[in-house]
Amino acid sequence: MRLSRAEIFDPSEIVAVHAMARTNRRCFLLGDDPLSGKNFDHRKRWIEDKLQLLASAFGIDLLAFACMSNHIHLVLRSRPDVVQTWDDTEVARRWWTLCPKRKVHREVDGEKLWIPVEPNEFDLNSIRNDPVKLADIRRRLSDISWWMRLLCQYIAMRANGEEGEGLGRFWQSRFKAVRILDEETLLACAAYVDLNPIRAALAETLETSDYTSVQRRIASLASDAKEDLNAEDASVDSRSNRPRADEFLSPVAIDERNDPIGPLPSRSKKRCSDKGFLAMTEADYLTILEWLARNTVTGKRGSTPSDAPSIFDRLGIDSAAWSLMVTNFGRSFKNVAGKPASIAEARSLKTCRRFYCSRA
Repeated sequence: MRLSRAEIFDPSEIVAVHAMARTNRRCFLLGDDPLSGKNFDHRKRWIEDKLQLLASAFGIDLLAFACMSNHIHLVLRSRPDVVQTWDDTEVARRWWTLCPKRKVHREVDGEKLWIPVEPNEFDLNSIRNDPVKLADIRRRLSDISWWMRLLCQYIAMRANGEEGEGLGRFWQSRFKAVRILDEETLLACAAYVDLNPIRAALAETLETSDYTSVQRRIASLASDAKEDLNAEDASVDSRSNRPRADEFLSPVAIDERNDPIGPLPSRSKKRCSDKGFLAMTEADYLTILEWLARNTVTGKRGSTPSDAPSIFDRLGIDSAAWSLMVTNFGRSFKNVAGKPASIAEARSLKTCRRFYCSRA
């Protein structure tokens, strides 16, 4: 029996979730479609653009993503604590950005699109002067279900419009959601998502894994390194003023000892917050991904190579078992994901049921 979303996560709590949506009948509606002979890779760009908008407006951190030919993976973290720092005007403005009541029809890159009109005081007052509506919208802004609803609806409508179809089912069913219970599993899930193109033999290296969060992070690191080489006086402050390829993504590193306590809303307004999600540097995370990518490609999954990164030892993670978890993440977890002890302690939110999973 499939559990309701309310049993797995609640918008009023901070929780990380792996969300996956698959196209109808698993057709390649986001890539090369062998049946029609058409290529729909450009729709992956639609998804990336929409993710940037959602990340800038929702009270949700985008930790990782991968756009494949017939499905998408997202790792999201709800942040109701950040939403509580927004005043009523900010809540109204962000919701209008997501669901504008007034739009204009314009041609963008040869395609006619509905473009939102900037809200006026009357538009904002229609939200902020209604306490019940305002409270509901404030809750929606940290609701992962609403994020996925707006993303999937937008892509479906735009794809149907491109095909000249007014109606039609684009996504197979409601999105799959797995709650992540502990940091080790969050690391495995992020790696599983970022390595999807390599696992599917669509890319050989991390930097050529198109339409993934890891490609975005590498592009930003490469740009920083190039700027540092070209200018001796280059600094973090000077780099912070130019657009970054990964500016809508949550930073990787979180330092529980030295980072500021509290919600840490984003200064750039391109993402929900500036709080990381893993107790390691971005370089360490990429090292792990690189090791896993080589291990998978050479057929050595589940074994520990002699040159395994020392980060595993520092985190106290069994590299062989962890590699197996990454490899089988999609098949192993249904409603929640975590170490056996974490899953044994977890209960559903409404009926307090125990969770079960198949550790394939």
